[in-house]
Amino acid sequence: MKKIAIITTGGTIAMAHDPVLGVLPSDTINKKLNDIPQLNNIAETKLIEFSNIPSPHITPKHMLELSKLVNKIIKQDDFDGVVITHGTDTLEETAYFLDLTIDVNKPVVLTAAMRNWNEPSTDGPLNLIASVRVACSNASIREGVLVCLNDEIHAAREVTKTYTSNVATFDSPGYGPLGVVDEDQVIFFRKSLVRMHIKSDNIEDKVALIKTYTGDDGSIIKMLPELGYKGVVVEGFGRGNVPERVAEALFELVDKNIPVIVVSRCFKGRVLGVYGYKGGGANLKKHGIILGQEISGPKARIKLTVVLGKTKNLDSIRNYFEFQNK
Repeated sequence: MKKIAIITTGGTIAMAHDPVLGVLPSDTINKKLNDIPQLNNIAETKLIEFSNIPSPHITPKHMLELSKLVNKIIKQDDFDGVVITHGTDTLEETAYFLDLTIDVNKPVVLTAAMRNWNEPSTDGPLNLIASVRVACSNASIREGVLVCLNDEIHAAREVTKTYTSNVATFDSPGYGPLGVVDEDQVIFFRKSLVRMHIKSDNIEDKVALIKTYTGDDGSIIKMLPELGYKGVVVEGFGRGNVPERVAEALFELVDKNIPVIVVSRCFKGRVLGVYGYKGGGANLKKHGIILGQEISGPKARIKLTVVLGKTKNLDSIRNYFEFQNK
């Protein structure tokens, strides 16, 4: 029987409903997540409490500490894999951070719940059971950091939360799940081939994420240096296009040696330098702005926090985002 570490960070999976205050973190639930009886038939589990906070309170600094903890655990011979419980709101960002910073073969699986422990249809126990199965599966070895909810297995790089309340909230638009958990079987249909490891012991968390809009004059962007930001990710339109005055503001940041990454607000497709008009993707790239290709705004921001912990050189940063899978 394999041994799996269950690392708890908090989230709805470790919350209960208070009739006065609403749904709140529960220390009791968080400490007993590995006491689900069915887990005993799947693996030997050990619970390690990292935190017990709502996922909107998670920061990149928390993610870095969690990455160091996971790296330490999975390098121990007596652990075969790791399952991390997390809140759904920012799970995709933590999962992607770990996927970038952990370079080992053992399975690492994140899971969560959309319904708290008091609800009769709570999904936490089933998600945890399925995730332990995934962590025990030999098919999960060398597949990177995985996300498992609602009996679906997703790649950290591809998955996103798509629904505010439905248990089938996690999806990988344009890709689909890697596989499924069907009763006691873990079945993979495909692999995620475009992954990257960035070895860095530090991060730069003063990275802004700005979503542009029609009529945006760039005034917020111009304030970023004064506020101490060291980098910015901009969610543009379509192929990575932005309004004209936003482009002017971004050019000013580049002139100040502040890295600017442009991604798209679209769920599918890649950002490339196609349009040459002012603010078009090709025009932005010509002025030194980095095109983030197909990752989302939140994940591009996570990636930039990690990259800036390693290098401040704009050409080096560009290579991390405008890479080609060869």
